[in-house]
Amino acid sequence: MREPQIAVLDIGRRLEVTHWPGAPGRVPLLLCSGIGSSSSLFDALIEHLDPARPLIAVNPPGLGASPAPKAPYVMHTLARSLRLTMDQLGYDRADILGISWGGVLAQQFAFQNPRRCRRVVLVATSTGWLGFPPRLRTLVRMATPRRHRDPAYARQIAGDLYGGSARADPGGVVDLLHSAPSATPVRSYLYQLGAGTGWTSVPALRMVRQPCLVLAGDDDPIIRTTNARVMARLLPNARLHLYPGGHLALLSHAAELAPVFERFLDEE
Repeated sequence: MREPQIAVLDIGRRLEVTHWPGAPGRVPLLLCSGIGSSSSLFDALIEHLDPARPLIAVNPPGLGASPAPKAPYVMHTLARSLRLTMDQLGYDRADILGISWGGVLAQQFAFQNPRRCRRVVLVATSTGWLGFPPRLRTLVRMATPRRHRDPAYARQIAGDLYGGSARADPGGVVDLLHSAPSATPVRSYLYQLGAGTGWTSVPALRMVRQPCLVLAGDDDPIIRTTNARVMARLLPNARLHLYPGGHLALLSHAAELAPVFERFLDEE
């Protein structure tokens, strides 16, 4: 795996930025991870990506080496931080990939920065507040970061929560979630939840003109496939790709799914 450059940058607020340089002139890919997970969540995916493609990951406040948030924030300000990160790294345009909560941020970034965002990959995500919610038991389990802090509990619920391969191999998913060296702080997790509360992309999706690829698993208890179908219909320039698997299949089956979105990113 190529070595990243890691630094805490001052971009309106201090955030940890991981940058994997690629070939000169290539459009970078912004990576936005799920709630409670730092950019280390993508370690299993990066080894399957084109090494010439530059990659950028920005950890939200309180995750990784990003200082803990002093006050709640909203998606708009975090999307602005992504744009300012591009400025500091010297990129005019970027593609963006977001998984789950990171997919919400990716939608906000695409709408907010139409001239700076080239292509969008939305994985296991929804339109937010006006999306189709999971079962109540799943919502309750998502309300706290316990699964990120307690490996034994994560193994206990992994199959029911994440679906797909986690049903037969919960330990594999737990290893992905606990790849970061420290547990997810409760306050940081709650602020991430707060940033998505009341947020919806439904009114804005018709105005997102970038080519979009919507990826969704057929066994995802957190994000029902109905959400992906709705997004693909509302986005003017989108295509839908359904895959067999659960919420974290992009990471647990990266060898199969990475080529799908890489071909999309490399289209003329």
